[in-house]
Amino acid sequence: MIYWGGNPAECHPRHFTKYTIMQKGKYTQNGRKDRTMVLVDIRETPSAKAANLFLQIRPGKDFELITALRALIKGQRVNEDAVNETGLPLSKLEELVAKMKAARFGVIFFGMGLSMTRGKHMNSAAVLMLAAEMNAFTKFVAMPMRGHGNVTGADVVMRYTTGYPFGVNLCRGYPRFNPGEFSTVDLLVRGDVDACLVLGADPGATMPQPGIDHLAKIPTIVLDPKVTHTSRLARVHITTAATGVSAPGTVYRMDEIPLPLRPALKSPYPTDEEVVRRIREAVKRRPAWLPGRNGKAVM
Repeated sequence: MIYWGGNPAECHPRHFTKYTIMQKGKYTQNGRKDRTMVLVDIRETPSAKAANLFLQIRPGKDFELITALRALIKGQRVNEDAVNETGLPLSKLEELVAKMKAARFGVIFFGMGLSMTRGKHMNSAAVLMLAAEMNAFTKFVAMPMRGHGNVTGADVVMRYTTGYPFGVNLCRGYPRFNPGEFSTVDLLVRGDVDACLVLGADPGATMPQPGIDHLAKIPTIVLDPKVTHTSRLARVHITTAATGVSAPGTVYRMDEIPLPLRPALKSPYPTDEEVVRRIREAVKRRPAWLPGRNGKAVM
């Protein structure tokens, strides 16, 4: 297993013991002794202590490293000087390729250190292609290391309703998929949106500063059980019941296993679903908006 651009020892503390390295399986009855763990990161984190092989690369060189690995897997020659620019010697890459091909079942867990740095969605696409091409030699998969709760659930729902997991634009009445153009961060940083509805998220605490600054300029509506960085800069904050505590619902684990939640407490606040439903009903009661001449609306 390869952890790339993540620090699960601190960010996902149960991942090692509950799901990956330590767990015993049908074909890995000795648990940790039957597994090889590789960590690829720009610095040595606490996760490196659990790794059989730690590869420290230079910041922003993930895409180049993945491209070199894809070439080596296919038996193609690579420029050693170009490989050295990644911060690793060619011998280390050859060692990693040998371990990958020797695996009975391999997995690449990639985190925000890969997907949110230089290259962004191109890095993610390259990792997915690397995993796909490895299937010519052995079973290999790739999985993102999710951050906040139920991020996977949002992707799953978007995928089965539109065919795409994220970065979807519905302005033309049908879904268009283009990460980097239609992704939330990119839309906000470019200043393309003039209103924003935030459900159960806190982009004001995690997004780049230009995106946060734009959120503060436009009408921002937040649905959240508690006060957050985003709700402080929003024009409207609707307090809702906490899902899984005082509201029912379904969440998805990182491996896309659905987990139904039953509320343990009652809440005086409405659920997110109820608020969105009431907003939709209010919008339907308004007369249709059509673009008129000289940019004026025709009701």
